[in-house]
Amino acid sequence: MAEDDYFARIELEKKARLAADMKARKQAEELAQRKELHWNKCGKCGAELVMRTYKGVEIDVCAECGAVLLDRGELETLSGKDHSGIFQGLSDLFSTKKGT
Repeated sequence: MAEDDYFARIELEKKARLAADMKARKQAEELAQRKELHWNKCGKCGAELVMRTYKGVEIDVCAECGAVLLDRGELETLSGKDHSGIFQGLSDLFSTKKGT
């Protein structure tokens, strides 16, 4: 009976690994699809973004509606040293870090 339990446990572990691998693969495919759909597109109107240099920083600007997309760190670079804490608050609000 112990042998049957062993093989049953091994089979369950294989199935769990296979399910985890399939889930990871599916998530990677979904991410790639989302990235392809939205890559270099305006989040506001969906038009193409055009790269422009502003104060030495390359930013993305929508050719249609004029919306501006700033990548990580660009707001801080453009705004300089913030003594009021406003930009730190904005940075914290839009931060992608977990748990902050």
